[in-house]
Amino acid sequence: MSNQNGTLYIVATPIGNLSDISQRALDILQQVTLIAAEDTRKSKTLLSHYTINTPMTAYHEHNEGSKSGYLIEKLQQGESIALISDAGTPLISDPGYSLVQEAHKANISIVPVPGCCALVAALSVSGLSSARFSFDGFLPRTSTARKKIFQQNLKLAKTLIFYESSHRILYCLEDMLDVYGADRKVSLARELTKTFETIVTDNLLTLVEKVRTEPNMQRGEFVVMVDAFIEDKKEQELADDVLQTLTTLLGECSLKTAVSLAVKLTGLPKKKLYQAALLISKEN
Repeated sequence: MSNQNGTLYIVATPIGNLSDISQRALDILQQVTLIAAEDTRKSKTLLSHYTINTPMTAYHEHNEGSKSGYLIEKLQQGESIALISDAGTPLISDPGYSLVQEAHKANISIVPVPGCCALVAALSVSGLSSARFSFDGFLPRTSTARKKIFQQNLKLAKTLIFYESSHRILYCLEDMLDVYGADRKVSLARELTKTFETIVTDNLLTLVEKVRTEPNMQRGEFVVMVDAFIEDKKEQELADDVLQTLTTLLGECSLKTAVSLAVKLTGLPKKKLYQAALLISKEN
């Protein structure tokens, strides 16, 4: 057995177009002793295309815990291993965290071999701000859980990025419409680098209608990006006056009555006033 540990390479692979892989990535995949692949059947297409015959072993979300120990042993015996996912950069909404953690504990060298990443590719062409962004990976399956996340991020001053599947994309956008409103700008990127690549940036209402009426817009893999929240200063100044009115009314009558009177006094939407009244009530 070698006393010298091997190296763990975290290798990014194409998200669609096989030509997007780097020469360095190809060299590493050719040179390592073993490739740990999320799905060996899918990765075989890439490796066959470039005539790479390195042995593969399956490493996915269902065996990540148990398989990490096996791979660490191989690395400690001096073998070098490349970790790849089905597409893009490993660990970004893909398996690998457990293995990297264990490699750190075992003082094994970990080398990134950068390349494709769907969220970065989508953001770069979205037309939305890329100065600050937040990535939340795949969204929950249920509407309630999705809306909870959207509500938590409602007023974040940075671009929000999510992954979504084809059979939930319309439901996802409809939930966004309920929480973010019709005018919030959203960019939708589907099938990036593939034949039917589509990037659409528009307000939520228009985007929902487009996805609802065009069957092709409900096919493929999606990156969904929501424009950063921008506070309306004029609206905030007006809101300060309204908040004072609401506070006074809440001191004299019930929440329901206070909101009803505030609607008549200000002409503002009932829903907005009700939410503000709830906040005031909690603080007091």
